[in-house]
Amino acid sequence: MFYTYVLKSREKNYIYVGLTNNLERRIKEHNSGKQKTTRSYAPFDLIHSEELKTRLKARDREKYLKSGCGKEWIKEKFI
Repeated sequence: MFYTYVLKSREKNYIYVGLTNNLERRIKEHNSGKQKTTRSYAPFDLIHSEELKTRLKARDREKYLKSGCGKEWIKEKFI
């Protein structure tokens, strides 16, 4: 299984969308500062995740959530 997820920075106005096959590990990596792209925005709260059967489907969903329409959907539902 693969997961598409949305993280929200607790301290800054920043949303991160990603995909992984191990959601718990990935969130820990973001919060521990191991990820260069999100290090300055940590700590994060998981605000949404979706379980998908294939990496391709998870990648397609990630692309959508990063698009203009996807960002609007995130804002309407979770922020």
